[in-house]
Amino acid sequence: MTFAAYERKRANIMATQIPLPPKVGMVSLGCPKALVDSERILTKLRADGYDMSPDYAGADVVLVNTCGFLDSAKEESLEAIGEAMAENGRVIVTGCMGNEADAIRARFPDVLAVTGAHQYEDVVGAVHEAAPPARGEFVDLVPDAGLKLTPRHYSYLKISEGCNHRCSFCIIPSLRGDLVSRRPDAILREAEKLVAAGTRELLVISQDTSAYGVDIKHQPREWHGREVRAHMTDLARELGTLGAWVRLHYVYPYPHVDKVIPLMAEGLITPYLDIPFQHAAPSVLKRMKRPANEAKVLNRLKGWREICPDITVRSTFVVGFPGESEEDFQYLLDWLDEAQLDRVGGFRFEPVEGASANDLDGAVPEEVKEERYQRLMEKTAAISAAKLAAKVGRTLPVIIDELGEADEDGSIGATGRSQADAPEIDGNVFLRDVQAVSGGLLQGDIVNVVIEDADEHDLYGVVIT
Repeated sequence: MTFAAYERKRANIMATQIPLPPKVGMVSLGCPKALVDSERILTKLRADGYDMSPDYAGADVVLVNTCGFLDSAKEESLEAIGEAMAENGRVIVTGCMGNEADAIRARFPDVLAVTGAHQYEDVVGAVHEAAPPARGEFVDLVPDAGLKLTPRHYSYLKISEGCNHRCSFCIIPSLRGDLVSRRPDAILREAEKLVAAGTRELLVISQDTSAYGVDIKHQPREWHGREVRAHMTDLARELGTLGAWVRLHYVYPYPHVDKVIPLMAEGLITPYLDIPFQHAAPSVLKRMKRPANEAKVLNRLKGWREICPDITVRSTFVVGFPGESEEDFQYLLDWLDEAQLDRVGGFRFEPVEGASANDLDGAVPEEVKEERYQRLMEKTAAISAAKLAAKVGRTLPVIIDELGEADEDGSIGATGRSQADAPEIDGNVFLRDVQAVSGGLLQGDIVNVVIEDADEHDLYGVVIT
């Protein structure tokens, strides 16, 4: 090529008009599993050349990822759809409430499309039809780790969809189907990319993490020259080699969970288990169609703490379930006294359309639900306060979530979390004089902190070098 021809080609390239990509807005509601769905949808759309819009005005189309678990969640989803229609008018609805397309279209007949939960291809296809992508030679694609709605330093890692349980208060199987596990090598490949992109904490999620791999008979796959079974313990062990905190959520207390505790004691995975017990009274568990082995669970909790003294166990409980007597509720409070769970969330029972619990007799009055809920929160707050007070004087690893503004002397405060704290659902560790002590920190750094004080939910401390 002559110099003149090269200059002509360069001029043509410089004059090329790169079309502006269409922009997509996203409203994501519901649980972390829905958040992962949103991230996957945005990742695919970004790979197809779309840009993301932070507001309604700049979006060519708006996606609303709905939640349909509770009636209150459905109403929130409908309100979000209504707001998007009013502010933009070009709206695609997806997620759990997408299974009720007729109800959505009856209220919002002009929505562009409605798709169900984890129907990624249908969602992307609807976006392509509503706002065709601008593809071109010079359009940047998505980074390997995908697009995230969480801060860079922590990521949710979904390992399966659906659930094989048929709890009487839950309609997840009808929304998301039976258990469908991902291949272990695919999960590990995603986790490796996330860590390489800056993730310091992996939050493993599914509807039933303990059941991972049951549907595919724990079939092994090759990963870095070795076989890894599709099993919770094998997966946890491999994730623990990646150099990030690994936090397990939604773990049913099956017998094989015992084998995960030594991995925590070895420091391979974070000493934290999120177990949705829901209740303790045998009669209530039976009506919930949940395993009623509360006494055995207490023995296992004791055994876990003997192996890994720093293990944190979080759970959630439902009060006011149909047929719950005062004796049942007191049984729960007494059980909590013995179990001494570290982190507890509570819910007042709320009927869900389509759940078999709605047909049970013995409805608990709303004022009784509220009174029991307040007693539950009072009980668990006292347990939490005592457990956190016992940490005063200890040195704990803390991951930095947020940095404050600098004072006149250059020191700042910061907010972080210990290994006992999952983001947004547990407590925080509030740090003082970060800049002065450490010479400066970044979001996602993991530092050693001396705990100086505690309250019912949070810790307070200072970074040490």
